[in-house]
Amino acid sequence: MSQKLLGIDLGGTTIKFGILTLDGEIQEKWAIDTNILEDGRHIVPDIVASLKHRLALYGLSKSDFIGIGMGSPGAVDRDSKTVTGAFNLNWAKTQEIGSIIEKELGIPFAIDNDANVAALGERWVGAGANNPDVVFVTLGTGVGGGVIADGSLIHGVAGAGGEIGHIIVEAENGFPCTCGNEGCLETVASATGVVRLARYMAESYEGDSAVKAAIDNGDEVTSKDIFTAAEEGDSFADSVVEKVGFYLGLAAANIANILNPDSIVIGGGVSAAGEFLRYRIETYFLKFAFPQVKKSTKIKIAELGNDAGIIGAASLASQFA
Repeated sequence: MSQKLLGIDLGGTTIKFGILTLDGEIQEKWAIDTNILEDGRHIVPDIVASLKHRLALYGLSKSDFIGIGMGSPGAVDRDSKTVTGAFNLNWAKTQEIGSIIEKELGIPFAIDNDANVAALGERWVGAGANNPDVVFVTLGTGVGGGVIADGSLIHGVAGAGGEIGHIIVEAENGFPCTCGNEGCLETVASATGVVRLARYMAESYEGDSAVKAAIDNGDEVTSKDIFTAAEEGDSFADSVVEKVGFYLGLAAANIANILNPDSIVIGGGVSAAGEFLRYRIETYFLKFAFPQVKKSTKIKIAELGNDAGIIGAASLASQFA
């Protein structure tokens, strides 16, 4: 029987697991809740226990696997296989991960940042079509991403390579960002950023709009509400989506003018808007991109959804083949 890969996608609420073939096909997957109590000290033991339980359930042993890969929030040290500052896991201090999992399972282990890992997944068997040059942008609570050039992730000297959410798209009077700067892409294109942008634009909009009325009334409005209203013909909501498309298109063009990837893949919750958002990003991308870049780099929507993390994590483990 051919050997397999194990992928782990560690999140703040759920830990997802997958057993995959060497071609990136998921054969089995499952998930457990993330127990972040007591400074997250239960997380790694829970991962070990779940892996042992499932391998016994499926009649598999360590010899059936080439390796285990994992994506994690926080600052990841790929060499020591540790994570520091993953605050949504209550991991303020450095956590030993790889050494424990390798000792308990006897299988080689690799780890990287969760956004990088999702990028690897989309590049391998998703919208990236296994091209060696792909940029992944994920639009969720924040804006993250990963840059893959010539088949390898760009990490940078301090591990901060691919911080796409912190490209400046509004140089003057931009919204403040959690990073300390102003005008970052994350402040206008994340799920919370879209709502922030809508609240700002509502102040000067004078037409009829159910979304503007809800904002003016102090009602809760989500990014999904805004996109849904835009698709249904709400002119104010449509103007917000258009502005989001402008910011993403500008950022995509700046990325592509430097890297000229085969594709820039848009994923994450906000990307659920699909073609309704993609074509707007592409319109502004084509406006701002260098001539040869606009002819060769494509704007795509991600294909793997919630499986990108475990697939990308498994691809990390293929290095042990």
